[in-house]
Formats: sequence, structure tokens, C-alpha cells
Amino acid sequence: MRRVIAVALAGASLLGAASLGGCSSMSWDMFKSAPPTVQVRLESNPPGADATTSLGPGCKTPCSVSVPAPEAPFTVAFALPKYQPTSVPVNVIRSPGDFTTPASVTSDPNPVFAELQPATPPKPVRKPHRPKKPKPAAAAPAAAPAEAAPPAGSPFPDPNAGRR
Repeated sequence: MRRVIAVALAGASLLGAASLGGCSSMSWDMFKSAPPTVQVRLESNPPGADATTSLGPGCKTPCSVSVPAPEAPFTVAFALPKYQPTSVPVNVIRSPGDFTTPASVTSDPNPVFAELQPATPPKPVRKPHRPKKPKPAAAAPAAAPAEAAPPAGSPFPDPNAGRR
């Protein structure tokens, strides 16, 4: 029985020594976990807006993007022709894991929603209103003496007074 154990140990040590030669190309990075990512749903009204996260990834709404979970909040910018661009802040919520549940990373809000407002056309530039200058009084055509009324307070009686 001791021989069987000794032979098994010797074989395992030879196998281990042979495999150590190939370890020079092995990296400890394979034991590290990948950085957590967050799946974020992006929506807009009207749909079809270009949504771009401040972390890089983007898409045309409605869509979803997977972003590496940042340590700080990030923003999503929405743009659509004939609409005013807008940005929505997104918070990252990290929940530490314990023995029964794994750690998780979520975003708030999710879905990220933007209500795009129509772009108002620029108002025409109006020149300030200048009051019209009064035109000089044109010389009145000479009226017949019978039709001309004497100025008020005139010592002469009105010749047309009885005809009106």
C-alpha cells in the first residue's frame, strides 16, 4: 500500500514539474474578475434620438447599452434633429455582496428617459420701430374766395353761413 502511495506522489510531482514549465506564460490576471458592467436602457420621446453616455457607448433610442460600472455618476446626452438636445444624470448604485448574494451594480434611473422638446425657430430680428416724421404741410390749393371760411374770430362775416 505504501508503494502505491509513493508511486502516486512521485507521478503527481513529475506531472506538476512538467506543468510548471508552461506556467511562465500564465498570468495571474485570469483569476481576477472582470470589472462589473451595468446594462442601461435608453428611451426618448420621440424615439429615434441619438443617446450617448459620458462613458462612451451610445445607440439610437429605444435601445440598451452595457457600460463599465463607474465610481461616480455619469450622464446620457440625447440629440435629435429639430429638437433641443438634453442630458439626463444617472447614478450608480453598488450593493455589496455577502455569503448568500453576490455584489451587484445598478443604475438609477433605469430606463433613462428623455422628453425632447421641439426646437423653436429663431425669432426674426426686428428693427426698432421708429416713429414716422410728420410730413411738412403741403401748400393747400388756392380755394375760391366764396368757399374760404374766414379765420375764427374774424371781424368779417362768413359769406357761406346761410348756405350750409
